[in-house]
Amino acid sequence: MTKTQAIAFSRNGGAEVLEYADIDLPPPSAGEVQIRHAAIGLNFIDVYFRDGTYKAPHLPFVPGKEAAGTVTVVGPGVTDFAVGDRVAYAGADGAYSVERNVATKHLVKVPDGISLETAAAMLKGMTVEYLLNRTFKVGPQTVLLFHAAAGGVGLIAGQWAKALGATVIGTAGSEDKVKLALKHGYDHVINYRTENFLDRVREITASKGVDVVYDSIGRDTFPQSLDCLKPRGLFVSFGQSSGPIENFTMAMLAQRGSLFATRPTLFTYIATREELTACANALFDVVLSGKVRINVNQTYPLREVGRAHTDLETRRTTGTTLLIP
Repeated sequence: MTKTQAIAFSRNGGAEVLEYADIDLPPPSAGEVQIRHAAIGLNFIDVYFRDGTYKAPHLPFVPGKEAAGTVTVVGPGVTDFAVGDRVAYAGADGAYSVERNVATKHLVKVPDGISLETAAAMLKGMTVEYLLNRTFKVGPQTVLLFHAAAGGVGLIAGQWAKALGATVIGTAGSEDKVKLALKHGYDHVINYRTENFLDRVREITASKGVDVVYDSIGRDTFPQSLDCLKPRGLFVSFGQSSGPIENFTMAMLAQRGSLFATRPTLFTYIATREELTACANALFDVVLSGKVRINVNQTYPLREVGRAHTDLETRRTTGTTLLIP
C-alpha cells in the first residue's frame, strides 16, 4: 500500500468543502491499471456532486470524471494495456488525484499527435460527438442553437458542427466570449446579457426557428429554448448550470408544434466498450484532421481546485479548464 494525494469532500457545500489530502493507493486489482495523471478535466458535473445536486455514491468522495496520464502498474489479467501507455478516460469517478487505479474498461489509448492535455478534455469532446452525431444527426441542412458557446463543450461543438456543414448559432455572456465563439465555428453568437436570444434567433432564422437546441444552462434559458424551435424540433437538455428546469409539462411540447425533448447523458452513449471506443476514435479523428481544436484556456494546480470551481461557477472560464497534479 502506497500513498498518493487527492481532492475529496466529506459533506456537500461550496468550494470550501474540497480538501487536499493523502489517501491510500493499493496495487491495482484484476482488470485495473494504475496511472499517473498528467492532466485532469474540470466539468460542471464535478460541481453537481460537490454541492449535492447529484448524490455522491459515498462519503468521503473524490470527484472528477475525466483525465489523461501514463500507465505505471498493470494489474492481474490485463493484456491490452502496458506500462508506459498514454491513456485517457471519461466516466470513472475519482479523477481529482495524482495517481489512481482505474478499470481498463474506461480507458482508451491516446494516439500519437494528441497531447495528454488535449486528451484530458475527452469528456467534453465525446459529449459533442454524441450530441451532434447521435442525439441529433447534424448535417448541411441543420440550423442549430448551442447555449454556452464559449464554454468547454461549446467551443468544440461550434467547430465540429461547422465542419458538418450546419448553420451554427450560439449564446454567450460577454462580448469577449462572443468574439471567442465566433472564432470557433459559430455563424452567429448572441450576447444574452444585452440581447434577447429568442428575438435574435427568430431574426436570424426569418422566424422559422432552429432544428435543434442544445441547452446545458437549464433554468435561465427555459422555456425560451423551446420557443426557438421549429415545429417538430428537438430540445436537448444536457446540463443545468443555472439550476434545474422546473414546471416542464408535456403540454408545452404540444403547444409549440409537436416538439421533441430529450435529457441525454454521455455515460448512456458510451455504455459498452464498442460505443466508448467508437466515440473516442471519432473525437481523436476530428482533432487529428485539424477540423476541431481543443484549446486549454485555463489551468490550475490540483491543490487550487476550490478556486477553479468558483471560477467555473461564476462563469469566469472559457473553453477547456484543466487541473494539473
